[in-house]
Amino acid sequence: MEKRQLKGWALLVGATLVLSGCGGLGKMKKYVDNIKYTVDPNPLIVQGDSVDLNINGNFPGKYFYKKAQVELTPTLTYAGGETPFKTAYFQGEAAVGNYTVIPYETGKAFNYNHKVAYTPSMETSELMLMIMGRQGKKEMPFDPIKLTDGVITTPYLMLSDDKVLLAKDAFQRVTNHSEAATINYLVNSSNVRSSELSEADVKAMADFIKGLAKVTNINLLGMTTDAWASPEGELSLNENLADDRAKSASAWAKGQLAKAKSEKAKEEGFFTNNPRGEDWDGFKTAMQSSSIPDKDLVLRVLEMYPDVSKREAEIKNMAATYLEIRDQILPALRRSEMKLNYERVGKTDEQLTAMSKTSPDSLNVEELLFAATLTTDLNEQLRIYRECERIHPADHRAANNVGYVLMMQNKMAEAEAQFQKANSIQANPVSTNNLGVVARLKGDRKKAADLYGKAMAAGPEVKYNLGLINIQNGEYGAANSNMSGTNSFNAALAKMLGGDAAGAQRTLEQSPEKDTAMGHYLMAIAAARQNNGDLVRSQLGMAVQKDASLREKALKDLEFRNFKGQLGL
Repeated sequence: MEKRQLKGWALLVGATLVLSGCGGLGKMKKYVDNIKYTVDPNPLIVQGDSVDLNINGNFPGKYFYKKAQVELTPTLTYAGGETPFKTAYFQGEAAVGNYTVIPYETGKAFNYNHKVAYTPSMETSELMLMIMGRQGKKEMPFDPIKLTDGVITTPYLMLSDDKVLLAKDAFQRVTNHSEAATINYLVNSSNVRSSELSEADVKAMADFIKGLAKVTNINLLGMTTDAWASPEGELSLNENLADDRAKSASAWAKGQLAKAKSEKAKEEGFFTNNPRGEDWDGFKTAMQSSSIPDKDLVLRVLEMYPDVSKREAEIKNMAATYLEIRDQILPALRRSEMKLNYERVGKTDEQLTAMSKTSPDSLNVEELLFAATLTTDLNEQLRIYRECERIHPADHRAANNVGYVLMMQNKMAEAEAQFQKANSIQANPVSTNNLGVVARLKGDRKKAADLYGKAMAAGPEVKYNLGLINIQNGEYGAANSNMSGTNSFNAALAKMLGGDAAGAQRTLEQSPEKDTAMGHYLMAIAAARQNNGDLVRSQLGMAVQKDASLREKALKDLEFRNFKGQLGL
């Protein structure tokens, strides 16, 4: 807050003017030059869409004529027009009216606050005080008094760097897979029967291995074989039997790989055998899903007897039930489960780029979305996304990404239609964020803020976009919170407007815009607010070097009012 002695109205602190109580309007006009005042902020500054003015004032004792009335109207004047703030009304002790009464002997302090809508003409303006004195039917205009220079417009330096979002692809060039098959055995046997080799899953694994010679994009990683014995007979024999079954299954797979001339058949460590012994867990699961009449009794036996030999004996004592268990449950437990693990390597960038042109219909949605990211040519990106939209119309990402490219090409109306289309296919936060960007750029901040509130799941970019609205609304604390962790021109601007010029400088120094004309200009403002004249001059010099139009702006900019004649421009 800055106190200045001027010819005008406002604050008088400790000053006493010895005026005649019967002097009337003439003496009030004559001695108005000695009144002190405080204007806050000084200069004024646009915040949001308005200019807020606060004046603390004090009419001194023996100044305000008892029958007088005074109307005070702060007014921003500029080339081509003026904008008045609201009028404040005061009257003496004996005047007729309903205005604020100012006692003659003691005077009275008052506070004035009002705001007006900002217009660009106010950037170069003066705040003048218009005073009209009245006494009965007599009117006497006082000379207009300059209160302060015009309006700082630094918030309007905000760049429109709204974050429009692409819907991400889920393309993975290398994916992990497995081929699985199960071999079942006869009781007390580990021989692989020919009947088992004709089972669909075993044949599928054999065919997969056979076909490896014809493909180049599959890398075998290893085979694991888990083997079990049914829970009957001697425990040690069953443990050995499970081991033998794992070995026999692995031997079969190794033979298939050898026929296919795969080096993996000889690779040490490729095969991992896991003999599991008696499969009591599998037995319990099979019993639970069976329709055997006494299954609840059998399940209770499993819970009651942790000793596996005792379990088996008790179950065998249920003669009729055991026969059903032997025929329905146990055969499936005598098995080896093979899993051949491999990775599939997808198409190269070059292949995807070529196929997006020659045969886009042969690419899946993830491949097409990814292919579009392999070029920086917006027209080519648009072509690929449109192909994706044609081939995969049920996927909202293609529609959204067409809109993204159209936004980059400044075709906002077409882009908006695409974002709406994407949301009609599937409501999603990415397209909702993008519709928020469109709304803000069209001037509807409230709608944009509502859309951002629904789009937070799209990522931190949404909060950044909300921060732009905060800056425009003059909510600098919220802007700083929403832009936290971001080093950009606007994040620096938010810090500056929030009163942290040093923090703004640090943020700007790490931003991509630091070497642009506007980056240098904002750095000069940060320097001015820290009273660093050398940095002001050097940064303004670089700003003007990159953009000559900034010279005239700097010479009028009230941010540099304390450096007039020192800017070197």
